[in-house]
Order: sequence, then C-alpha cells, then structure tokens
Amino acid sequence: MTIAKDTYRLDGGAGAGKRALIIGLVALAITGVGFLVDRQRFFHAYLTAYMFWLTIALGALFLVMLHYLVNARWSIVIRRLVESIMTVLPAMAILFLPILGGMHDLYHWTHTEAVAGDELLTAKAPYLNAAFFIARAAAYFAIWFVLARTLYRNSIAEDTRYDEARRAKTRKVAAGGMLLFAFTTTFAAFDWLMSLDPHWYSTIFGVYVFAGAALSIVCFVTILLAYLRRQGVLANVVGVEHYNDLGKLTFAFTIFWAYMAFSQYFIIWYANIPEETIWYQHRWAGSWKFVSLLLVIGHFVVPFILLLPKTIKRNLGFLVGMSLWLLLMQWVDLFWLVMPSISPDGAALSWIDPVAMVGIGGVFLWLFWRKFASASIIPVGDPRLDASIESLSL
Repeated sequence: MTIAKDTYRLDGGAGAGKRALIIGLVALAITGVGFLVDRQRFFHAYLTAYMFWLTIALGALFLVMLHYLVNARWSIVIRRLVESIMTVLPAMAILFLPILGGMHDLYHWTHTEAVAGDELLTAKAPYLNAAFFIARAAAYFAIWFVLARTLYRNSIAEDTRYDEARRAKTRKVAAGGMLLFAFTTTFAAFDWLMSLDPHWYSTIFGVYVFAGAALSIVCFVTILLAYLRRQGVLANVVGVEHYNDLGKLTFAFTIFWAYMAFSQYFIIWYANIPEETIWYQHRWAGSWKFVSLLLVIGHFVVPFILLLPKTIKRNLGFLVGMSLWLLLMQWVDLFWLVMPSISPDGAALSWIDPVAMVGIGGVFLWLFWRKFASASIIPVGDPRLDASIESLSL
C-alpha cells in the first residue's frame, strides 16, 4: 500500500477492503444458519451486532458535525477518515431489513393478543405499532443519509477549490444537523433497544446509547490510524500530538458514559418504582450480575485509572490496546441491553453472537474502505491542514 505525495490518494489498498467483504459475506451466510437453528437467538444476536456497528457510524457523523461546529484545527488531519466512516450510514438501512423481518421475535409489543390484554401496552399502542415503527426508522435513515451525504460532498469539493461560502453552509448544516442527530439518535435508541422491554422507560436512555457511540468512534479511529501507520500511511501526518488528543477524547467519553449510566441507575434506584427497577433486577439475576459488574469495572474503573496520566495517552500501543478493550466493552454493553429479554436467568453466549459481529463488520469495513480509498485520505484543500499537522496537544 502506497500513497501519492501530491494528492494523498491510496494506491494498492483495495485488497484490504475485498478481504473484509469476503469474510463478512461468509460470516453472514453462517449467521443465516443461526436463523434455522435458533430463530429468536439469531434476531437478538443480529440486533446486538447491528447496533454495535451502527453506533460507530453514528458516532462518526457526530464527530464530523462537532468538528465543523467548534471549528477544530487538530482534527482536520483525521476528518476524511471519520467522514468515510459516516458514509456507511445509508448501507446500514439495508442491513436493518432483517430486524424489520424479525420484529415479531424481537418486540413483545408487536403481539396483538399481548397488547390487548395489557393496559400499559394498549396505552402505548399509538406509538409502539409496526407501521409507525417502520415509518420512524425510515425517517431516521433519511435524515442521517442527507446529513452524511451533504457533509461528505462539501468536504470532497474543497479538495479542488476551497470556498469560504461553502464552508459557512457546511457549518450551518452541522448546526441544524446536530439537533436532528440528537432527536433521531434518541428515538432510535428508544425504538430499537428500549422497546425490547416495552413496560420499561428511561428518558436518559438515548443519551446513554449516544455516549457509547461517541466513545466507540474515537476508539475505532485510533485503531484505524494505528493500522495505517503500520502500513506506512499518514505516519508523517498524524503524530503523537493527535494521538494524545484522541486519548483525551477517549478519557472524556469514558467518564461521560459512566456519568450517564450512573445517573440512570441512581434516579431509578432513588425513585424505587417497580415498573422501573424491574429492568435492573433482570440484569442482576444469575450470571447477569457478573456482566453488570464487568461493565462497571471494565467500561469505567479500569480505563479511567489507566488513562489518567498524560504520558499514557501519548503511547500509541497502549491507546490501541485500550481502544480494543473499550470496543469489546461496548459490545458487552449492548449484549447487556439486548439479551436479558430472551435469557432472563443468566448470560449465555452463542456462536451466533461473534459470527454476526464479523458478518456485519466485514461489510461495514468494506464499505468504509471503498469510500476512504476513493479520494484523498486527508482534506488537502483545507487551508489549515498544515497547522493541523503541526498542532500541539496541551
């Protein structure tokens, strides 16, 4: 894999994307066998894997809009990488189709007889019904598609000619888009994850899912940059100062995730309303308590302590290791959110869980890599690119 010095376009990197696609398709085919073996487990494993990769793409969209809103300088060198990740969002709409096909297996509120005999579900029926669920999902993907496409198109246009007026429009799109992102991400979390237990509700749940998405994209970008560096790509462009900034973001979003998780738990614990506490009781039954404790220690305590020193955040090898660990914790967190609805007595892994992750992940990485390799891998037209390369992290 080489890179053109004048255009910063990759040459000879197509093999990585093709390998990811082949592995992904094979894994998806094997995942399909899971549908025949255990239909209910298949849909829940697929939903867990799907949400893992979707939150990374949504985190990328958030990070790009945040970059424009705060007019960040240090992140210019990694902006094209993050933009390429967010362009996967339209394809995620296609990968959402199996979830629509498995609604009856995933969501209790789709059972007409159950709704008719349940006063609470009957009251929620105007919102929790199949037609409105599908319509909302279509609206979420349409908004994410328009935002991702507009931001990416404007960024690519700057490679040939920078236009201050276009940049101003991009910032306006980011400003309005951030509001739409907040609403759509929140309601998507309500619809696709929280409604797995339709009797339970938490107004902070959407922010909790967003916190995991924001942390995931920072970890994912750190790993990708390390991979490119090993291939001899961007080694002289993205340096220790940028990794230090990524480490600080990882530290900040680790605390933010823990704050949201504890806030949700504390409010429910203090109110002690049976309709709310039952959700946590399900996640303390049997071996689920060990998963809950793993999240407390592995998703917060360990990374919080290890990421405190500045010297650690400037160590690429450590950051990559911590990023891999936190991505694993993100999957455990989603597993913890999804699986108690079919495994109430305790946590149990299935071979379908990792295979579904690899299947969707392979397609996700192929789509990302194809877009990333199709243009300059850094925004060469940005007038502050040199300042970004030479930026210092405080």
